[in-house]
Amino acid sequence: MQKLMGLVRRCVEDYQMINPGDKVAVGVSGGKDSLVLLRVLAGLREYADFSLEAVTIDMGLGMDFSGVADFCRSLDIPYTVVPTQIGPIIFDHRKEKNPCSMCAKMRRGALNQAILERGISKLALGHHFDDAVETFFMSLIYEGRISCFQPVTDLDRMGVTQIRPMLYVHEKTVDNFAQRMELPVIENRCPVDKQTKREEIKELVYNLSATYPDLKERVFGAMQRLPLPQWEPMGRYKRPKDE
Repeated sequence: MQKLMGLVRRCVEDYQMINPGDKVAVGVSGGKDSLVLLRVLAGLREYADFSLEAVTIDMGLGMDFSGVADFCRSLDIPYTVVPTQIGPIIFDHRKEKNPCSMCAKMRRGALNQAILERGISKLALGHHFDDAVETFFMSLIYEGRISCFQPVTDLDRMGVTQIRPMLYVHEKTVDNFAQRMELPVIENRCPVDKQTKREEIKELVYNLSATYPDLKERVFGAMQRLPLPQWEPMGRYKRPKDE
């Protein structure tokens, strides 16, 4: 817990993600990434002056969030579930052949609206180190551009600031922590789960890493040194090691 909290705390400081008095909402899907983020930020409240809430966008796919609700109560974190029909709209009515982009856009819109209605303008998302590297490769291979999401994204038209405090944390560390803490991870019921372009890139990066063990660390470091827009850290960044 202390090691993971240290990585998150350093990322928060390097990119000035959370300021004293901030109200922060965590977008909780029920997956391991968002639950680990919620647990770590709950611990960081002891060292920083900010409040925390959790918000879930129910996609209408029949997922049970009662375990997440119990988890939030144990951490003394207010929890809101927003019911939607995003899943049926995309898969049953529109029958989208490439549903991921539209799904992500609709979920983001619903999540941003939900936190604004609660008087919150800062949204924490559970993207980690591996997500950043994979997104970089997705942009390069599928779109022909050098790009990635930003550690801090200001959505001026919405009045929302998105932060990604787990960018220094490897996916393997997230997995191990979720298992050791027995977090209430919910099975993903998305019909295209494990069949997306991101999964193809994940497999590609995994295979390349067998030949080039430092591949992910080098790509991540390159994003900060170029730097990509908003990726240059303000603190003394030390490359996280895969453990």
